[in-house]
Amino acid sequence: MSSWSMKGLWTRQVGVAAENGGANPLPAELPIPPFEMRQLVGPTDPEMFDNPRRAPVFAGLPDGAYDNVFDFGSGCGRLARQMMQQSPPPARYQGIDLHEGMVKWCQENLTPANPDFTFAHHNVFNPGFNPDPSLPRFAPFPVEDGAATLVIAWSVFTHTTQRQTEHYIDETARVLHDRGILVSTWFLFEKKNFPMMQDFQNALYINEFDPTNATIFDRTWLVELLASAGLQVTLAKPPGIRGFQWVLHIRKKGQGAPVELGEDVAPYGKKPPPVVTQDPSKIGRS
Repeated sequence: MSSWSMKGLWTRQVGVAAENGGANPLPAELPIPPFEMRQLVGPTDPEMFDNPRRAPVFAGLPDGAYDNVFDFGSGCGRLARQMMQQSPPPARYQGIDLHEGMVKWCQENLTPANPDFTFAHHNVFNPGFNPDPSLPRFAPFPVEDGAATLVIAWSVFTHTTQRQTEHYIDETARVLHDRGILVSTWFLFEKKNFPMMQDFQNALYINEFDPTNATIFDRTWLVELLASAGLQVTLAKPPGIRGFQWVLHIRKKGQGAPVELGEDVAPYGKKPPPVVTQDPSKIGRS
């Protein structure tokens, strides 16, 4: 699910930086995704797809986190490519995405470099990236119960509807190892500031044609949703721009200490999604 967005206007903002290096030999030269795919996932600078220092892509995770990685929204392989370069790489990596062209590119260009990295098309409806209206709006993860030591949802829950999010949080709880961790990003707001909202309405949308262009969830609702699935927030990093992406680490109850979300006191700024001028669903499918 690299994108949950409107055709011609969407975002998958990312900001995971590589740090210190390792000692194992680098894999064979890895291709960089073409510009039109990099544009679909936000950053186009090739350096954002590289990990020359070979550091863990996500630092400070529990022991064993990289044993079995499930990347929900693998896009054109930005994080996968960095993980291939980290020392050591994950023992197993499985990525899924709703954009067929980007999945195909990863299968043809990344898996041959490391067969332990696999990619599959998550064939669900999205107005911009998978626009067949007959498709389901959500589907089960292709992962066994309790198998994933690390689930990644980077710029995914920022582009799912409330109903999709409820489903995929349940799926995350199902596939997450007892000592596993979900690394995720979210747009959050305070519902108490919107008195016109019903009890069952817990999301704000910025796009009347495609609600998944960007989705902002009520903070209290999210914490309660996680609790109902047996999950808790164990790390909450506020955004660098007021109202932008929170980074949340989420684990099963009893694994790590729960933390409060805290306040968003970042300076105001602007970070709109890039404009895509061609039909994104057709990129990489020829």
